[in-house]
Amino acid sequence: MIDKKAFFTVLTQVIESTKSAWAALRANGVRTFLSTLGITIGIFCIIMVLSIVDSLEKNLQNSVESLGKDVAIIEKWPWEFGADYKWWKYMNRPNPTLAELDKLSEKLSLSGGISLNVDLSAITLKYKQNNAENANGIAVSYGYKEVKDFELADGRYFTENESRGGEQVVLIGSEIAANLFPSVSPIDKQISIKGKPFRVIGVFVKEGESLLGNSTDNLFVIPVKTADNFVRINSNMVNSRIQVKAKEGISVDQLENEIKGVMRIIRKLRPGEEQNFAINKTTLLSKPLKSLFSVVSTAGWIIGLFAILVGGFGIANIMFVSVKERTQQIGIQKSLGAKNYFILIEFLVEAVILCLVGGAIGLLSVYLITLAVKTWVGLNLFLSAGNIITGIAVSVSIGLISGFIPAYSASKLDPVEAIRAK
Repeated sequence: MIDKKAFFTVLTQVIESTKSAWAALRANGVRTFLSTLGITIGIFCIIMVLSIVDSLEKNLQNSVESLGKDVAIIEKWPWEFGADYKWWKYMNRPNPTLAELDKLSEKLSLSGGISLNVDLSAITLKYKQNNAENANGIAVSYGYKEVKDFELADGRYFTENESRGGEQVVLIGSEIAANLFPSVSPIDKQISIKGKPFRVIGVFVKEGESLLGNSTDNLFVIPVKTADNFVRINSNMVNSRIQVKAKEGISVDQLENEIKGVMRIIRKLRPGEEQNFAINKTTLLSKPLKSLFSVVSTAGWIIGLFAILVGGFGIANIMFVSVKERTQQIGIQKSLGAKNYFILIEFLVEAVILCLVGGAIGLLSVYLITLAVKTWVGLNLFLSAGNIITGIAVSVSIGLISGFIPAYSASKLDPVEAIRAK
């Protein structure tokens, strides 16, 4: 059981020590500011790097997850990293085709949705005198809506008949809609894509910038059969992929194994023959990204700790000066009955407050920068509660470490000698 009387006695002395320490710090404002500068810089470096890393990691993770955590992607290019990327071999692989899409749809038992996507990049869309330049497009099969999670702010998705019949209908992103139709509704308006008329039937909800470039804001989507009118979708000159979504309760690894077997049969690959396709999934991106962010976080800690180390020596030096200046006061306190631990706590609290002031200024600086970046740049940079707690914990720790020796030496002063000190 905790002795309540002893607890409240210590609590009262901590409060009194805090008041005394705060008064001493206020009396030496310039010295307080200069001594906390190292801590401020150190906390700023650490928390700024951690905030940037956390923000980038979250934004990238959201972008990766928007590709589909339960989706396997069949294409000729594998998502690999490193210097030994065999691009010359992958370049000669055949692209996934509509015929393969149909065969996969028939043979896959673990699929909850399947779609063929063909990239159509850097295309200008026109409506009367308005242009939307460098828009990214994809031509998709009807199953796209079952594989990709998206929302429409207005209009509808194309029907199965429109998809199979190659109707010239299009879904556009919010940025394209704003450029082409600044004052009217885009729905049922005719726009021009590569000189051909397309009817707008839907507008995607605004998503904001994506670090992987897969936002729908500057995207247009047309049926894949329609794209066949002006792009050879089954040729090796385009970038195409088949996206397969796993059924509920089925893991992507299980789905990947089934796809691998079916694709080898479709492409008539002999046992032991190297496969001429890649099966990609979002976990292939997540792992190297986590390693990268771990390295950046470590670098931030190293840089920040050097600054904090300098700041810690500064705090210790100031605390020794403070002890020397108040030696007679300490002697009087001890002669009036102050215990050693009271003096120890008083100077430890003063060191902790010094570091907390520096840490608070560092955290405030980080917060103001994240606010400015979010407002003016549009990047979702944030200061998390976890990083705030980290900043406070580091500040308190440095205060306790750097202030302990000066505080201990103060607590051990002989009251008679201390009073006589000049």
